[in-house]
Amino acid sequence: MVSFGKKVVKFRIPILIICILLLIPAIFGYLNTRVNYDILSYLPKDIETMEGQDILVNEFGTGGFAMYMVDGMTNKDTSKLKSKIEDVDGVANVVWLDSITDLSVPESMLPDEVLDAFQSGDTTLMYIIFEETSSTDKTLNAVKEIRQISNEQCFLSGMSGVIQDTKELSDQEVPIYVLIAVLLSAIVLALCMDSYLVPFLFLLSIGFAIIFNLGTNFFKGEISYITQALTAVLQLAVTMDYSIFLWHAYEEQKVRYDGDKQRAMAHAISGTARSVFGSSITTMAGFIALCFMSFTLGLDLGFVMAKGVLIGLIICITLLPALILIFDKPLVKTAHKPLLRPMPRFSNFVIKHYKVFIAIFIIAIIPAYYAQSHNSVYYQLDNSLPRDLTSIVANEKLKDDFDMTTSHMVIFDSSLEPKKIEAMSDEIKQVNGVKSVLSLEDAFGSEIPSSMIPEDLTKDIKNDTYEVMLINSGLAIASDEANEQVETLDGIIKNYDPSAMLIGEEPCTNDLISITDRDFKVVSAISIAAVFMIILLIYGSITLPVILVATIEFAIFINMGIPYVTGDVLPFIAGVVISTIQLGSTVDYAILMTTRYSRERRLGNDKIEATRISHQATSQSIIVSAFSFFAATFGVGLYSQIDMISSLCMLMARGALISMVVVILVLPAMFIIFDGLIVKTSRNFGPKQRKIKRKKAKNLA
Repeated sequence: MVSFGKKVVKFRIPILIICILLLIPAIFGYLNTRVNYDILSYLPKDIETMEGQDILVNEFGTGGFAMYMVDGMTNKDTSKLKSKIEDVDGVANVVWLDSITDLSVPESMLPDEVLDAFQSGDTTLMYIIFEETSSTDKTLNAVKEIRQISNEQCFLSGMSGVIQDTKELSDQEVPIYVLIAVLLSAIVLALCMDSYLVPFLFLLSIGFAIIFNLGTNFFKGEISYITQALTAVLQLAVTMDYSIFLWHAYEEQKVRYDGDKQRAMAHAISGTARSVFGSSITTMAGFIALCFMSFTLGLDLGFVMAKGVLIGLIICITLLPALILIFDKPLVKTAHKPLLRPMPRFSNFVIKHYKVFIAIFIIAIIPAYYAQSHNSVYYQLDNSLPRDLTSIVANEKLKDDFDMTTSHMVIFDSSLEPKKIEAMSDEIKQVNGVKSVLSLEDAFGSEIPSSMIPEDLTKDIKNDTYEVMLINSGLAIASDEANEQVETLDGIIKNYDPSAMLIGEEPCTNDLISITDRDFKVVSAISIAAVFMIILLIYGSITLPVILVATIEFAIFINMGIPYVTGDVLPFIAGVVISTIQLGSTVDYAILMTTRYSRERRLGNDKIEATRISHQATSQSIIVSAFSFFAATFGVGLYSQIDMISSLCMLMARGALISMVVVILVLPAMFIIFDGLIVKTSRNFGPKQRKIKRKKAKNLA
């Protein structure tokens, strides 16, 4: 690796030029990568709810749908507005009273259930059916245009409206996320490092890595808005360690080589590449574990972040050394005494009271585990958005005026007898929470043959293969009652037609709950096993992986247990994302201290002295890294109005500090207590191995 370091030093100017040139295709790739704002679209494609959506698109040329409410408008004006909406590109059809009957027909002649489905007091309800699914660009553009032709008396409710509002809010906030993360990280590093300029070189090099990572997502096709929002902040926070390690190694090598900066950098690159290899692999393992989720949002975030860590490592040992050497003179001029300095007294205190810290670990781990496993989570996606958004206001109005929260669609065999369809509809109406059912049979009665009904009224809900029924529900999405309703409805429709499908937001959410519950257990096991195996291979030890993973898992339990104590409700993805990210990223702190501890034991120091030296030598780097991670994520958590982003960032920020405290206080106690076992079960570890080597060398002499 020294020869590689020498080449980086020699070609530092070409490296900088190449990186600048690569920014052009990277920026192009970033700008042309589609962002997906629909979380439910990441459900597996082979489940019934997703297959049902494909049937709607392929068989009827329709996809998502929305509820559109109009206040205080005459039927004539409502009909005109309906015609305007039907002309919007992306709208397949609009269903309202005039879709079923001529407006000249007295409303008293219509069935009460049909009339109630479209009117409530002065409010009229339309059902807008889009040509494509809820989250496509065409549908979202249609939502924007519908809102533009509407006035303050009109309200668009439904998933597409929520997705459009999420898109607008996320696009507005993401650049500010990056600005906040960069600014706060720069402040922390400027105070803690020994140069005011070096933090900006760190951030500049990581900025290159972030742009390269986001640009290469072009080949992936699209990324989720959560991935887009978190990538820059997470990559900055996670890979900052590598820059800090390189700088400290460079400072040490300058002393060793009497100020020969090019030689010092070559050896610093070599040493940093070896030392951060294990750290980067464990961090990548945490993200790669997310890729094993059948809920493919995990694959989306995991792949992008694992790629980002790899790119960050490459940039750290190529572009950053080049920048440091190129800006050597300004670095010297901006040098200062760091705010954070070695703390020998603190290290002595920790070593002296190691029994206290191990006792805290033993006493707290069980209640911490219990607390983190009993957190309350929410699955309703609009719960993560501000309550004053247009779509949220419309959803609340739908609930208040029509006692509705969402609608389900039933797709069944069109050859089913009308009397059976009517019986199925009657049975569905008796299910708890069902407010109304709309079908051809409900509108016209089972006695009227479908051949007598005008084709323009049936083309969007019935063909030679399938027929569609609409069910309006008043139960809160993702509630226990709503999930029970979905199970009951599914049983009813399959009793009449085994091939029938129930689709919509609530059925998808019900699938989301069951799928992610299984996914989280799998991902947690894979991430722990992967990190365990990596540490085992790095140190050739059976006990060290157990100690390091147990230490970080303890920190995770504390972090995820706090919401249980405070009564906070977390987004459903918080548990798996935080457990894998905190394990993969902050185990770096434990690896850094362990590497120095193993070195000191091989040098012949006893367990107390080896632990003291390793603690004093690494605590400063761990604290700087943790506070940098905290700064980058905490500011975003405070600012973001999207609770899913805010909660994840706050958990990561708090997790970094908790992991820092646990590693600094608990891990040294682990070394001291289990030293004998570690030495016996680890390869080339401890003074015993060194004495054997010395004895062999003496015999050979």
